[in-house]
Amino acid sequence: MLKTINNNLFRLYKYSGYIAAIFLIFIAIFILLGISSRIFGFYIRGLAEYSGYCMASASFFALAYTFVEGGHIRITLFLEKFTGFKKKFLETWCLLMTSFFSGYLAFYFTKMLIISYKFQERSEGADEILIWIPQTSVAIGSFIFFISCFHQLILTLVKKSND
Repeated sequence: MLKTINNNLFRLYKYSGYIAAIFLIFIAIFILLGISSRIFGFYIRGLAEYSGYCMASASFFALAYTFVEGGHIRITLFLEKFTGFKKKFLETWCLLMTSFFSGYLAFYFTKMLIISYKFQERSEGADEILIWIPQTSVAIGSFIFFISCFHQLILTLVKKSND
C-alpha cells in the first residue's frame, strides 16, 4: 500500500511539472499576442496581467517536480562534508525545516485565497479579473510542494531506519 502511495505521489509531482509547462506555453502565447497586437494595431486587454498570473502558476506548480527531481539548489556541498549519522541528521533536519516552512507557505496562500474569494477582490489591471482565480493555482502548487517536501522527509526517515 505504501508503495502505491509513493508511486501516486511521484505521478502527482510529474503532472504538476506538466501543468507548469502548460502555463509556460500560455506565457509565450500571451507575449506573442501582445507583440502581434501592437504590430497590427489592435488591443487585447489584460495580456500582461495574464502573463504574470501564468508565471506565478508555472513557478508554483514547478516547485514540487523540481524539488523531487533534485533541480533545486540544495545544501549538498555542505552535506557531502559529513558522513554517517551526522549527514543523516542534518539532512533530516533540513527536510524538517523545509516541510515546516513550505507548510506555512501553503497555509497562508490558501488563507489568502479564501479571503480573496470571500470579499470577491479584483485585480487592479485593465481586465479586473477576480483575483482568487489566479491565486487558486498558486495555492494548489504550494500545497503540492508541501506534500513533496514532507514526502521526502518521510522517505529519508524510512531510509534512515532501514540503514
